[in-house]
Parts: sequence; structure tokens; C-alpha cells
Amino acid sequence: MTGVPASAAGGPSGARRAAAGAASGKVPGASMGRSAARSTEGGASGAAPGARQGAASGVGDSGAAAGDGAESAVVDAQDDGKPARGGKLAAAAVNQASVWNVANLLTMLRLILVPAFVALMLADGGYDPAWRALAWAAFAIAMITDLFDGHLARTYNLVTDFGKIADPIADKAIMGAALICLSALGDLPWWVTGVILGRELGITLLRFLVIRYGVIPASRGGKLKTLTQGVAVGMYVLALTGWLATLRFWVMAAAVVLTVVTGLDYVKQAIVLRRRGIAERKAALEEKEA
Repeated sequence: MTGVPASAAGGPSGARRAAAGAASGKVPGASMGRSAARSTEGGASGAAPGARQGAASGVGDSGAAAGDGAESAVVDAQDDGKPARGGKLAAAAVNQASVWNVANLLTMLRLILVPAFVALMLADGGYDPAWRALAWAAFAIAMITDLFDGHLARTYNLVTDFGKIADPIADKAIMGAALICLSALGDLPWWVTGVILGRELGITLLRFLVIRYGVIPASRGGKLKTLTQGVAVGMYVLALTGWLATLRFWVMAAAVVLTVVTGLDYVKQAIVLRRRGIAERKAALEEKEA
């Protein structure tokens, strides 16, 4: 018995323990496998929350990306001049509200003063000094508002489509009404009224004809003409006598001269502007074809 190795001596019992261990799942190294499996499961379970967090964060990021994409789409649409849904309504509301600004209200006042001026001018036969004084007050208010509404519109960015159309109409309406009333009452020759109104309407039409080539700016001579016309017509509206009546004649003569000279200057500017515009378009077409 002493010659038998120890491992052999304990062989049967060792075999039985091994069999029992295998049956019970306690094979040598199995515990290590289970611990490794547990560590693997832990890693998997540890990875699972991470994966869930990653998925959640992925969903959140995709939602944020979608929100950012929608917002950028709105911005891009606005930058492209195509407002998002509801943008047109907002823009229309802004444009509608912008019509009721100070400059346009002054223009509307000037339009309202035209029939009031005619009624006062022709009241009581048109020769009553008191009524003529009231007519002069209405005319003076209209001319003063003409000086301020354009300045306010340009200074405070109140320019609107309504103002662009109504302002020149109001200017021509009050001046035309005054000249026609004076000529109808015999205070002013009809040829003077014809020259002034013909020039004003002709230059306005000329501006529209050459607008495709550019804008004819108002010159200093044109502004001086407008001022001189206003002073001359205002002096004729008043029932003046003596040296003031003589003075108003010379002021009106100066207004007629300025009316003709500045009108010819605007015609010259229109011709030059048209030729320049045609030449530029021709050069652009040649460059495009080349």
C-alpha cells in the first residue's frame, strides 16, 4: 500500500467528488467560468444602460436636430424672401399698419384741404377778403405739410406705396386747384396756369417713362421753383392791393421762369438717363453673349 501513489490512493474518492461536483455544477474551474460569465453579464448589463442612454440621447439629439432643422428652414425661408407659414399674414399686418404713419396722415390732410380750399376760395363770389384769407390759410397749411411729409418719410423710414402715389397727387391737386380758381376769378391769366400745370404734369409723366432706366432726382432749381410757386400763388390768393399787388406780379413772373427752365433741365436729364440706360443694357447683353 505504501507503494501506491497518493493520487492513485485517493483516486476513487477523487473520482466520486469530481462526479458529484460535475453533477452539482461545481466542476473545477466552473466557479471561475461563472464569475467570468457574471462579469460578462455585468458588462452586458452595464452596456445596456449605456445603450439605453445612448438611444435616449440619440432620440433627443435627433429631436433637437429636427427642431433645429425646422428652425433653420424657417430662417432660410425668410432669408430667401419666402416667409414661413403665417409670415405673409404678419407681413401684411405690418404693411397695413405702416400706412397710418405721420407722413401719410399729413398727405391725407393735404388731400382733404383741396376741396376745403376751393369752397373757401369761391365763397361769396370769390372776392370777399375774409374768405380769401381763410382760403390762404388752408393753402399755406397744405404747402407746409408738403415740406414736412417727405422729410419725415425719408428720415424715419416711413416710405410706403400709398405715400409714393398720394404725395405727388396731393401736391399737384392743391396747386392746380389754386391756379384754376385764380384764373376762373380773373386774377391770373390762363396761360400762366397752363404753363405751370402743363410743366408739372409733363415732368411727372416723364419721370414714369424713364423710371426703368433710373430716377430723376429733384434738383435745387426744382425746389426753388416749388417754393417760388407757393409764395406767388399764396400772394395771389390774398386780396392784396398797392405795392404788394405789384410785388406778387414779379414773384409770379419769377415762378414762371423757374418753371420753364427747370422743366427743360429735367427733360435733358431724362434724355441722358435713357441713353445711359440703353448703353448699359447693350453692354451687358454683349458681355453675356461673349
